[in-house]
Amino acid sequence: MRQGGSGPGPAPGGGPPDSGPAAGGHRSSITLRVNGTHRDLDLDHRVTLLDALRETLGLTGTKKGCDHGQCGACTVLVDGRRANSCLLLAVAQDGSEVTTVEGLADADGTLHPLQRAFLAHDAFQCGYCTPGQLCSAVGVLGEAAGGHPSHLTDTTAPAGPVALTAEEIRERLSGNLCRCGAYNGIVAAVAEVDAERNGARGSAASPPVASPRPEVIV
Repeated sequence: MRQGGSGPGPAPGGGPPDSGPAAGGHRSSITLRVNGTHRDLDLDHRVTLLDALRETLGLTGTKKGCDHGQCGACTVLVDGRRANSCLLLAVAQDGSEVTTVEGLADADGTLHPLQRAFLAHDAFQCGYCTPGQLCSAVGVLGEAAGGHPSHLTDTTAPAGPVALTAEEIRERLSGNLCRCGAYNGIVAAVAEVDAERNGARGSAASPPVASPRPEVIV
């Protein structure tokens, strides 16, 4: 680690390292599989995964919001699990599979079911938080299908997939903030996709989500 305050620091996203005799110790070469493509990167040790995605790889769909892991705008999937990329050092993810919002649609441009549902339910306004909301929702669907409980889940129930009621969806997505207040549409979109994926079981377990009421933000 560079001592004192002299000398230039690293540019965002793994730019030139500090000058000086120990400069070589600040960087590592890693490999990530990002949206299905292997990417070899040489990065400063202090670069976050968020900055590596945005500044080095040009994947600007992932947004920088609070930069403290509190808003969820930077959410991506790492080895299939949702994570705040602003809190992860990129070099610590060597060998990981990373999916950003750019990787949710099919190669032919067909939108992910959640992307289509977000459009259908007006689940965004300015759209800044939407990439993180989408990646987090993908993670939620996987967690529920795998039986991972939330704070609200009845842990005395038989093991198995968790029914994504509106309350469960709100709890599981509570780490993703929307300053525009499009929460009702987000919940409806996730509930719809969950019901489609689970057929009769999803429809029976998840009661219909109430139509959005403009005067209520949940």
